[in-house]
Amino acid sequence: MALIFDPHAADLLGHDVHLPAVSAEAWRRDALVQRFLQPPVWTPEVRVDRALPVQGSTPAAVLIPLVMRPRPTVLLTQRTSHLSKHAGQISFPGGRSEPDDGSPEATALREAQEETGLAPDRVRILGQMPTYTTITGFLVTPVVGLITPEAHEQQGLALQPDPGEVAEAFEVPLDFLMDPRHHQRRAFTVGDRQAEFFAMPWTAPGRTEPYFIWGATAAMLRNLYRFLSA
Repeated sequence: MALIFDPHAADLLGHDVHLPAVSAEAWRRDALVQRFLQPPVWTPEVRVDRALPVQGSTPAAVLIPLVMRPRPTVLLTQRTSHLSKHAGQISFPGGRSEPDDGSPEATALREAQEETGLAPDRVRILGQMPTYTTITGFLVTPVVGLITPEAHEQQGLALQPDPGEVAEAFEVPLDFLMDPRHHQRRAFTVGDRQAEFFAMPWTAPGRTEPYFIWGATAAMLRNLYRFLSA
């Protein structure tokens, strides 16, 4: 059963101002490649949605696309409002695994191309992050990849989002997302207990309303923070 509530209205418990931001050295191309080739000993902070007990575990994968600009970014999508699951939410490109995919990497690349028009040959796969189980019953493998922008893509990648699934594709600075001062801890009440989640609201230049990054997407970004800062 999907949980329907307004995450903006959830109680704000605080920010993790006591944790250090990831050093800019850690997201240089060579440093990212080396980190995945020789990963450190680390522990993911959250592996499952904390709202309600999860039923089922349908295999899925998402692409965490790191866009290698002078100030690196993360490519995200905002889902259209009419979808039956995750409507209007901010997500990584990705979705359910198909029998012909053969691997989480293949699923992530296929879904990214279908949703945003991102060609698979533009992505250099670095590796996988630990799986994450969503409240909707998906066992998600995050796949991290590098994208090198073309000369004409200074203001954004030349993508063609599928209007049936994606309302918008946009980029968020990686240094913003890898700074725990921007990681909100929020909570709401489910039955007789409190369910917590992360949120990372980001206001793009020229916008008045923030992109409200929360839930599974924020949790996987939090795990990426733990991995890069270990």
